[in-house]
Amino acid sequence: MSTTDEASGDADLRDIARAVADEARSYLTTVTEVAAGTNPDASLPLLLLAVSDVLAAGARLGATQDVVPTLRFEPDLGPDPDVDPVRAGLANVFEGIDEYDEVVDPVLGPDVTQATVSGDLVSIAGALAQGLRHYETGQVLEALWWWQFSYLSDWGGRASSCLRTLQSMLGHLRLDVDDDVATEAEYDALQP
Repeated sequence: MSTTDEASGDADLRDIARAVADEARSYLTTVTEVAAGTNPDASLPLLLLAVSDVLAAGARLGATQDVVPTLRFEPDLGPDPDVDPVRAGLANVFEGIDEYDEVVDPVLGPDVTQATVSGDLVSIAGALAQGLRHYETGQVLEALWWWQFSYLSDWGGRASSCLRTLQSMLGHLRLDVDDDVATEAEYDALQP
């Protein structure tokens, strides 16, 4: 590979890293605000958008050739961020509807397990925050490696399952109506 190719490859990776860092920050802000109860009426739509956006960034990571950092160990950045308050806030937001059934691995078989929306959202947040910590200390390749590895091994699947569940919740919220209301609306729609 020539020096020009390397510089071009580095520029491409830096562009990807910048885009993922922006999405990670946006996701973390949204999840934190929803957990704090800032705008309860918009919680589902905001989370649906945040998870969709971060999944698009993850898909870009998945489509990128494997990122290999120059160091073969993860630099110590100190203690992991404390996500327990966010987890507790999200569990409160989703009280009564947090748990859902999930297919463990649709490629390997039909095994089903229990998952929680709050747990998924926080798991994604933790992985994104860890990569963001590397990115913000100038360790761009380490950040990309972390985001890519954790996307493929964990948070991509978590986000996909969570997105489907959030979309289903929003669909039920918007489309499920009492039979009397549905009958009346149907009657009104059929009248000239």
